[in-house]
Amino acid sequence: MNILISNDDGVSAPGILAAKQAVEDIADVTVVAPDKNNSSVGRRLSLFKHLKLSSCELEDGSPAYSVSGSPADAVIVGADYVMDEKPDLVISGINQGVNISCDITSSGTVCAALEAVSMGIPAIAVSLFIDPKTAYKQDENGEWYVDYDFTLTKKVLHDLVLKIKNEGFPEGVDLFNLNVPSNYESEEVKITQLSPKMLDKKVIDNTDSEKAEIFSYPLKENQKSDDLVMIASDLVGQYDKNSDGYALFVEKKPSLTPLNVNMTSKDWIL
Repeated sequence: MNILISNDDGVSAPGILAAKQAVEDIADVTVVAPDKNNSSVGRRLSLFKHLKLSSCELEDGSPAYSVSGSPADAVIVGADYVMDEKPDLVISGINQGVNISCDITSSGTVCAALEAVSMGIPAIAVSLFIDPKTAYKQDENGEWYVDYDFTLTKKVLHDLVLKIKNEGFPEGVDLFNLNVPSNYESEEVKITQLSPKMLDKKVIDNTDSEKAEIFSYPLKENQKSDDLVMIASDLVGQYDKNSDGYALFVEKKPSLTPLNVNMTSKDWIL
């Protein structure tokens, strides 16, 4: 089995190494990813633009490739150019953050998987939800750091890929969207549906006292805040019981959502 691994956090992100480690015992793995963070870029493509393809190494010394483009670009370059033949599966991740609900169309992680599907390759998008209440820790010097514990995510991903290797994808499923909580209370994987949305969005300016701390992110040199606005967001608080958000945030267990990329509304087909 030949697997292409990409992501949207960039080739140097710890999650892509974790994804490789999760499946390298059951497949031949090639890693091709953006050269820098490309979160929330959706399915952006760099058509008829020059992209720099560079050899590099992951933290464990294993070979990888970086692409000066988007996650979708990296999948195309990896599957159509770097690899000798089309991969059997594309894995996008492990993303450091959550990707649930109908908002996934803005996710670089999920859209890299969507790009694979458009090339006739089944795919898995996988994300680790970092709970800020438990994942932020202090070292012996009092410095804060994020504890990216990929242990359960790697196990679930490994088992899923092994099942796909042995049985193939279920009929009618193009890709899986997998989300695993860092503060899980159960290792049981729940099959879910997409929530209506993940984020409540609000436009703020420098008069918003409630979100003044967010708006005060460093400005560019000689930039004034008087004519600036910012789109801020908060996670949705309520989720239906069969949804990805309910599994992740309420039941605190891994959520696996089978997806089909054909968004045609069947109720309107004559």
